[in-house]
Amino acid sequence: MKESEIQVGTVVELPRGGRIVRTPIGGIQVGAPPETIKDTLVTPESVPRIFVLPHDLFHWQKGINVGDMEFPIYFNFFIRKQKVTICCTEEQGARLSVAIRESVFGPGKLDLRQDLFSDDPDSWVPDISRELSFFRGALALEDLFDIVCFKDDVVEIDGVHIRSTPDSFQFSWDGLEAVSVPAAVSYTPQYDIGERLSTPFVPPRFGVTCLGPSHGFDPHDNTSGFIIWLNHSGIMVDPPVNCTEWLLQSNVNPKFIDSIILTHCHADHDAGTFQKILQEGRVTVYTTPTIMQSFLRKYASFSGEHPDFLRSLFDFHPVYIDQSFYVHGGEFAVYYSVHSIPTMAFRLTFQDKSFVYSSDHQNDPDIHESMLAGGTIDQRRYEQLKSFPWDADVIYHEAGIAPLHTPVTYLANLPEDVQRRITCFHIAEKDFPGDSLLSRASFGIENTRYLDTAPPPYEEAYRVLDVLKQLDFARDMSVPKVQQFFGIVERQTFRAGEHIIRKGTRGNYFYIIMNGNAAVLVDNLVRGKALGAYDYFGEVALMTDSDRTADVIAESEVEILSIERSRFLNFIAGTEFETVLRRLIRNRSEETWNLLAEGLPFVHLTDYQRMWLESVLQPREYGASEVLVEYGAAVQEVFLVRDGRLLVAEEGGKTNTLQRGMLAGNMGELHRQQPSTVRVTSETKVSVFSIAFDDVKGFLDRNPGAVMRVNDGTQPLSEPDGVSSLRGSADDLRSARASARAEAIALYAAPPAAGP
Repeated sequence: MKESEIQVGTVVELPRGGRIVRTPIGGIQVGAPPETIKDTLVTPESVPRIFVLPHDLFHWQKGINVGDMEFPIYFNFFIRKQKVTICCTEEQGARLSVAIRESVFGPGKLDLRQDLFSDDPDSWVPDISRELSFFRGALALEDLFDIVCFKDDVVEIDGVHIRSTPDSFQFSWDGLEAVSVPAAVSYTPQYDIGERLSTPFVPPRFGVTCLGPSHGFDPHDNTSGFIIWLNHSGIMVDPPVNCTEWLLQSNVNPKFIDSIILTHCHADHDAGTFQKILQEGRVTVYTTPTIMQSFLRKYASFSGEHPDFLRSLFDFHPVYIDQSFYVHGGEFAVYYSVHSIPTMAFRLTFQDKSFVYSSDHQNDPDIHESMLAGGTIDQRRYEQLKSFPWDADVIYHEAGIAPLHTPVTYLANLPEDVQRRITCFHIAEKDFPGDSLLSRASFGIENTRYLDTAPPPYEEAYRVLDVLKQLDFARDMSVPKVQQFFGIVERQTFRAGEHIIRKGTRGNYFYIIMNGNAAVLVDNLVRGKALGAYDYFGEVALMTDSDRTADVIAESEVEILSIERSRFLNFIAGTEFETVLRRLIRNRSEETWNLLAEGLPFVHLTDYQRMWLESVLQPREYGASEVLVEYGAAVQEVFLVRDGRLLVAEEGGKTNTLQRGMLAGNMGELHRQQPSTVRVTSETKVSVFSIAFDDVKGFLDRNPGAVMRVNDGTQPLSEPDGVSSLRGSADDLRSARASARAEAIALYAAPPAAGP
């Protein structure tokens, strides 16, 4: 379709989410989930210059910002030389300004001494504030975009009126009937996965998997990011959006990845970080204190949550530029690269092999010399940049558009032996030189690069410990208990299609999967239970001294750690795990599993998380018109409806009726022990399962993402992808979060310090 043939008044649904309303002044985009610029780049009108932010900027179930303006702003300013106009509330404008300032200019106050391990006042730190100013020049925030705030729920731009209602945005012009689009923005992942493996992926001792080779403006390839495999565990580096879905579809268990290295806070490097954090288990994030503070400020602005709460969702391991850090047996040495915001590069050494990642980095010596001559960098920084570790066995180097990135022409003119060791990242296929000895990163699990090394000492013990640390009952295990585990555990292998457990046979072993997939086959379940790495099973027959109640069949070759019955019972005697298992055995039934498997409140949880929740369900009965939760009372429990109806009323008078499979109460309020923002009463005689804080606090601490990913059930769950429940959750928590939002804005909205 030619631009002249674009029909004004039509609405375009973008593949990733959001919509474009075609108006007389051009397309106006409502909502901007990550990478929707890749959708709009291939439309006839290309990237819009006018945007409307959705009511709720953060999609907790997906872990993404659905008002991601970073790349649309970059494209319009740097490519088209024009500003973006953003229509939003005054509060959203303030929050967005904080986030964009952090992304474009970096921290307002920059003190890299906090990134030193040593407290020696003579320790050297590069003055990268001068480098940031070198790239920024005279650029100011107001040069990038204009904020137009809704007044009395209406904005007007060049004759186009946009009215905001609780459920929609209505566009009108020239007296014509309004064009209406929903205010809620869903999100549909779009990415390539390469080839799905025929059998589950087994992590190597040392390897690298490319999640995407290109940049944020390339509509044809995944955005850059990769996984480093060390000692059979994974570390995501600058994960792109959708990487967990990518892994699942590639037949890779995301549980193998327990760490993230974050090099800087541009959207094409940090957008997938919160997605991973909100998955099963706790994730450790490795970065410098400076970059972590920037990350928290940015996502506090997007989400409306206080930075302290976001920080509670993951473990942070500070990285220092004067001291190596260690992950899964690998030694990482870091330094700050040359970029427009604080960005760290690293060299990894594992056994006898070395790997270097430049991250975004201007590595052209001519630029470095001009920066030295102009006083932007001193001689020591110049020597540091000049000594880039080209001797590494494998070099992952970005290649992009100067001056913020290294021109691929420079890399293509390096000595031949160096070129052969360079894999280029952050570059579109059309821009990659075919006549060089360089390689372009090849995404896909099937293209994982394996680096041969000698086995490290105690490799087998490390693998068993890696399984052990993933288990909920082993997190606080003492050293003597770990020694006991090594003394009782056995290793078994089952072929694809082989029975691990046969229904009706005597239960003699407890099982923990190391690698591979298995299926639990039970009659009358709405969906079977899937088992993968680090899942355990077989405990019921052992605890009850009864026959097996289900078949468990290996779907692939499965490597298993097993413990004989008497040893297992002795191992768990007197532990919290014994208490949890006894409660699970008491609660587990077809009904509880079906409620958790088919109920939309739990659609974003894993099977393992649902099985854990089964252990804390407490049955309750209430008569008609009883109060289960009162306004303002501390939330101590939430309720899963089994039978009957509950009435949920907000203070503003809005009510919702909840039926079977819906959740009354808010898991976020439960986790934080906040006052309830709703009143819950029984409309009829009702049967429910209670989930109490005291029972679930361990689960919430170990699975912090589940707190925000579970739908709160205060809205009818009829819209796809949990959109309505997302809106309900934000509405219910609005007053509770208002003070935190205001505090976050006040703390982090100060303008950046002037450059030298």
